[in-house]
Amino acid sequence: MSASAVFVLDLKGKVFTEYFKELEEESIQDNFVVVYELLDELMDFGFPQTTDSKILQEYITQKGNKLEVAKTKVPTTVTNAVSWRSEGIKYKKNEVFIDVIESINVLVNANGSVMSSDIVGSIKLKTMLSGMPELRLGLNDRMLFALTGRDKGKSVAMEDVKFHQCVRLSRFESDRTISFIPPDGESELMSYRINTHVKPLIWIESVIEKFSHSRVEIMVKAKGQFKKQSVANNVEIHVPVPSDADSPKFKASTGHAKYVPEKNLVVWSIKSFPGGKEFLMRAHFGLPSVENHELEGRPPITVKFEIPYFTVSGIQVRYMKIIEKSGYQALPWVRYITQSGDYQLRTNS
Repeated sequence: MSASAVFVLDLKGKVFTEYFKELEEESIQDNFVVVYELLDELMDFGFPQTTDSKILQEYITQKGNKLEVAKTKVPTTVTNAVSWRSEGIKYKKNEVFIDVIESINVLVNANGSVMSSDIVGSIKLKTMLSGMPELRLGLNDRMLFALTGRDKGKSVAMEDVKFHQCVRLSRFESDRTISFIPPDGESELMSYRINTHVKPLIWIESVIEKFSHSRVEIMVKAKGQFKKQSVANNVEIHVPVPSDADSPKFKASTGHAKYVPEKNLVVWSIKSFPGGKEFLMRAHFGLPSVENHELEGRPPITVKFEIPYFTVSGIQVRYMKIIEKSGYQALPWVRYITQSGDYQLRTNS
């Protein structure tokens, strides 16, 4: 095989195989025009562009010369304008599950001030719908409320909005309607960012106390700064300790703490953390010399958590309309989840 054929095979072999069935030097020579057209669509100024073979087959319709003469069944997604969904899908029970997931990024300095914060969100679908349904999703989008003259009080301003290819962008840009024919099964419908001041949902305070020249105690206090009716699950508080710490002893008012020496961390795990509650953990360590660590900078404390049925931004799914020509009734289910993203709190001790 020539060097050029090897290059093409490495570049987009799967796409060419869709057209030629067998990818060899002879098939590339026989299909030079198609290869040229494909490369023109696949790459633009050296950057990958359209790489989905099913989408490419919609407008590069020239048939390639195949090495083997065989009748192949054309996928339904190729003959259908909706390349991400096949025809003929059937379910006994028609349902769509909507997950609104928001990750909080927070950086708090040693003085307790929030230096930076934002929310990164995504809306994920699990679609189990028959046929070729049309879906319309309504959110409390601030720009939509402004266009329709609604009160902006309980709306959210989304930035950097990105959609799955199924969403009709022209419709969204004109009237902010999210209209689409969904992929079957699981998919990410959209992602967004909200640039806003976020109050840390789990506040951490940390103090180091010396007991002798070779022993210290780290005291960590955690407080849930979210609604009392909400509960944070699977909370992990990662507290950095000196690399030469030894003989750890722990005492926690809830959950359990463990020493992870390979990462120089104490991990305090709390399975269930109700809003408004405050918990305390003390860790005793031996050190060869406490004085050696007085000038040593400490990495930030990091926190992991997940809070179901809750969003910081206040985003809401106002409606999900499901329209299908057979007229079946379908149930939409909505779930909200807030979780930690890059969540760091620096300490001055």
